[in-house]
Amino acid sequence: QVQLLESGGGLVQPGGSLRLSCAASGFTFSSYGLSWYRQAPGKERELVAHITSTGGTNYADSMKGRFTIARDNAKSTVYLQMDSLKPEDTAVYYCNVYITTSFRNSYYWGQGTQVTVSS
Repeated sequence: QVQLLESGGGLVQPGGSLRLSCAASGFTFSSYGLSWYRQAPGKERELVAHITSTGGTNYADSMKGRFTIARDNAKSTVYLQMDSLKPEDTAVYYCNVYITTSFRNSYYWGQGTQVTVSS
């Protein structure tokens, strides 16, 4: 069974940093790209960052220069390093993988981890 477990969220002051982790299991981790999404109250879930199976990355414009996505295939874990955090970064952050097989193409989500940026 595909499982994604986020951790590392918490309360941080504006300008601070957090490192989120997503531990994955139930699929061949190294074969897939993974993404971080976030959802704030009253907002739609939005893409934060993506890392491909080969390590290529892309970010939402507002994250460029502040957030860094990385992966450790040996640990089946994807990370999101968040620096220079802003109050508008407050959201639940979710790990995501889109898995394609011969019989099913599906998004999988973790339960999320809360990030609150406040003084």
